[in-house]
Amino acid sequence: MTDEQARDGRAPDESAPARTWSGPALVVLTGAGAALLLGTAVFLGLVFLSVAPPNALSQKYQDQVDGLVYPEFEQNWKLFAPDPLQQNISVDARLRSAAGDGAWVDLTAQDIAAIRENLVPSHLDQNLLRRAWDFYDGTHASDESPIGQRGELAQEYLKRIALQRLGRTLDGAPVTGVELRAATVAVAPPPWSTQHWSTAPQYRQLPWWPVSPADYGGLS
Repeated sequence: MTDEQARDGRAPDESAPARTWSGPALVVLTGAGAALLLGTAVFLGLVFLSVAPPNALSQKYQDQVDGLVYPEFEQNWKLFAPDPLQQNISVDARLRSAAGDGAWVDLTAQDIAAIRENLVPSHLDQNLLRRAWDFYDGTHASDESPIGQRGELAQEYLKRIALQRLGRTLDGAPVTGVELRAATVAVAPPPWSTQHWSTAPQYRQLPWWPVSPADYGGLS
């Protein structure tokens, strides 16, 4: 009942038609809702298969699961069997241009600085570089050659992260190469543990990767 109807003592107009959707609009809305539900179900199903124990379904659709999950949605755990990190890995990078080689930049330290004392740290700061290095490590042979298409993808992914962090020029000249290295330190056992292992850092330095303007495509 409107204010005018209340002052005049009139009853609300019950003859006003209720809002209705046309047939084509209902078809579009129903189709869009069904597509969203189907897409969500497929996505969650494939992610579930990626962390579930090996089974006939996950083996049959392994290529589709890998195509969706890697590298952006890779999980660092398995269903019913979490696998906590046991190492601290620090990743450095440096650039090369016609002006020479640049100094090493600690990319991991940048992430730690962004996370420390931050009540709502970014998921990218916490996991992007760390998972990219883990992805690279699992898809390359001891001589740093990529294993299959996933290895090439991991190498390109890691390279583009470094280029996005370090920029397009070095000392005024376009970047022509990028190099990465990592220092890995095992997490020490707790004082009450009877286990013992070395906590000395282990270093791994990758070869120089060539850089072209195309490598910066899509980077901010």
